[in-house]
Amino acid sequence: MHPTLTLCLSREAHHRELSAAATLDNVRRVADAAAAAWAKEGMAAAGREARAKRVRVELPSADHRQLSANPDRGFADGG
Repeated sequence: MHPTLTLCLSREAHHRELSAAATLDNVRRVADAAAAAWAKEGMAAAGREARAKRVRVELPSADHRQLSANPDRGFADGG
């Protein structure tokens, strides 16, 4: 299961806040690296979500199934 864009953005913001509040340099570097990783994953998530919207297949409505030459076919998927 892939993380959503919303999750990635919230985790990136969380790590940026940790970095800003850190007093130790090594903690700041780790938080910055984590934020960068979440930003990269967020870009991938945005691409996945956009691609899913483009390729989403519209299923025929019940009205169209009734007009089919083979009306039993529409009932095979439970609809």
